Amino acid sequence: MASPDAPEDTPWDPETRKKFESKRPGEFIDPCQEAAARSLKCLHRNSGAREMCADYFQAYRDCKKQWISERNEEKKKARKPLFG
Repeated sequence: MASPDAPEDTPWDPETRKKFESKRPGEFIDPCQEAAARSLKCLHRNSGAREMCADYFQAYRDCKKQWISERNEEKKKARKPLFG
């Protein structure tokens, strides 16, 4: 597994941003889909034993947390001041 602070590991990269901004209303885009798929594959391999897949679940939660954080930061930067 690559370093969590490597630039290619960020879920909110320019390609994901472009996909997210150009999606149709109601269309769902999850940049952490790969991590979600890995956790489901782990469950399938281990006959549903959740404790065997804890690392995969944590990787998905970390990805989602980072994605939401980066998205919120970008929204803050794009926000226009009320009195400016």
